[in-house]
Amino acid sequence: MSKKNKYECENCGKKVEVDAGAKVPDCCGKAMRSAEKLPVCEMSSTAEHSRLNGSDDACDDGRSGN
Repeated sequence: MSKKNKYECENCGKKVEVDAGAKVPDCCGKAMRSAEKLPVCEMSSTAEHSRLNGSDDACDDGRSGN
């Protein structure tokens, strides 16, 4: 059984699963976003949430709210 990645369309909400390593699917003319949640205390892949020196800085422990 191969690992599957879950994706969701930001526009219409459609959800799909594809084999790991496959091309990111498109929907509504744009690439779908990953529907899998980030593990707690790991760095985000977005520039807004990245840190310059991630290994020395604190991580989000979930106490800040939503």
